Amino acid sequence: MTDNIEIRKVQPTDNQILASLIRKVFEEHDAPTQNTVYSDPTTDHLFELFNVPNAVLWVALLNNNIAGCAGIYPTEGLPSAHAELVKIYLSAQSRGKGIGKALIKQCFVSAKNFGYTHLYLESMPEFATAVNMYKKLGFTNLPAAMGNSGHTACDIWMIKKLSS
Repeated sequence: MTDNIEIRKVQPTDNQILASLIRKVFEEHDAPTQNTVYSDPTTDHLFELFNVPNAVLWVALLNNNIAGCAGIYPTEGLPSAHAELVKIYLSAQSRGKGIGKALIKQCFVSAKNFGYTHLYLESMPEFATAVNMYKKLGFTNLPAAMGNSGHTACDIWMIKKLSS
């Protein structure tokens, strides 16, 4: 049986499922829960968070079930024409199927359509597999954080210049 994968924009009914999925990923990887997305109150209200100009959260469905998400957000404090690639999380059973890569590529298209020239992201060593995927997709390491995400537990910062 072939997996049926669909990518669509976040809907209000996704909030609880996505918040649970994101927190499960942190628990599964034994990642810090304080000063991260895990404890961020906006994690429970992603539809509302992304309902602002020049932002989008893409949700992947695998066989009609939510498999993960990834988005573009105009994080405060970033340089002009820069956005943050955010909320990149997949359920355990959804990994290794190319869904994360498809979500991120959809984010690249959205970022260009919004007029962004660079994407910034924050991660941590607990998510090493994802960090390796970001490198393969053209992200390079930065020496320090950019912008004001509030997620001070992250200690991997990366950037990618979007092709024109």
